[in-house]
Amino acid sequence: MDRRSFIKHASIGGLGAAAASTLAAPAIAQSNPKVTWRLTSSFPKSLDTIYGGAEVLSKYVSEATDGNFQIQVFAAGEIVPGLQAADATSAGTVEACHTVAYYYWGKDPTWALGSAVPFALNARGMNAWHYHGGGIDMFNEFLAAQGLIGFPGGNTGVQMGGWFRKEIKTVADMQGLKMRVGGFAGKVMERLGLVPQQLAGGDIYPALEKGTIDAAEWVGPYDDEKLGFYKVAPYYYYPGWWEGGPTVHAMFNKAAFDGLPKAYQSLLRTACQATDANMLQKYDYLNPSAIKRLVAAGAKLSPFSPEILSACFDKANEVYADMEAANPTFKKIWGSIKAFRAEYYLNAQIAEYNYDTFMMIQQRNGKV
Repeated sequence: MDRRSFIKHASIGGLGAAAASTLAAPAIAQSNPKVTWRLTSSFPKSLDTIYGGAEVLSKYVSEATDGNFQIQVFAAGEIVPGLQAADATSAGTVEACHTVAYYYWGKDPTWALGSAVPFALNARGMNAWHYHGGGIDMFNEFLAAQGLIGFPGGNTGVQMGGWFRKEIKTVADMQGLKMRVGGFAGKVMERLGLVPQQLAGGDIYPALEKGTIDAAEWVGPYDDEKLGFYKVAPYYYYPGWWEGGPTVHAMFNKAAFDGLPKAYQSLLRTACQATDANMLQKYDYLNPSAIKRLVAAGAKLSPFSPEILSACFDKANEVYADMEAANPTFKKIWGSIKAFRAEYYLNAQIAEYNYDTFMMIQQRNGKV
């Protein structure tokens, strides 16, 4: 190729590249507009697992948009108290929150069904119902009336039953106990004589230490160790029958969400599902070593007695019957969960239960 031909072709190529660059820039800008949102968490920064879920969500969204969609995360109390996160999002004070829906059950018990209710589903079952049983859509029909839209954004797995100052062997031992317990599990335990208290995570230890409350539940070994409950209430019970698989939600102001480009809306749904999986995986990895450390530090690990579990199960069904009779929306969603619960535990007791049980026996025999 001679010099004149080379320059001619190089110039055409250069002009083509420049034109492509000029044309592409507005298209990229249009598809990834600059958006900055604020998200308020219901959790303190010290809990890297559950508070960290919001940071993971923010990271995924930012990376997928080359930094054009930013979600700024604020811990509980930095903008509003932790138990007011959904209210602030509904009001438009912030565009998003990371919270647990059962915190707001006092407004309407239907709130709790999106997260966890006594003797319902474990984490895998809850996720199956959410993603494939219509749970997300049903709950969002309810949230729409609150000016919100939400997607699962985390799960802790089955929780522990909490920390007690004294041993709890029988139903009678629950009489008069003041216990921090989330959701409407307190409504069930109230029928057995316990006095439920609603406190944000950061307020629990001081209340236990001062004797304002006699017992408290939070999440499980890893988070509970960080909060130091074993120092003031050594009796550690399990399981947390009121939270077999509690979903943590990312909730968004519905008007703000609806105003996003469709690609951003889709991205939020996908990032929430990834965050949902990541949190449960992190708890599953961290809890085993944490429970060993807690026992070594003096925690007295015990199961709730069959008497207590049976009494709580019966009282829970009484509460459900009352709520179904009074609240059609609650009845519809709880009916869906109940129907799937029957099928889920029918299947779970076959392969999953037998495999896990066999492996647990091997672990106890020192073979695993």
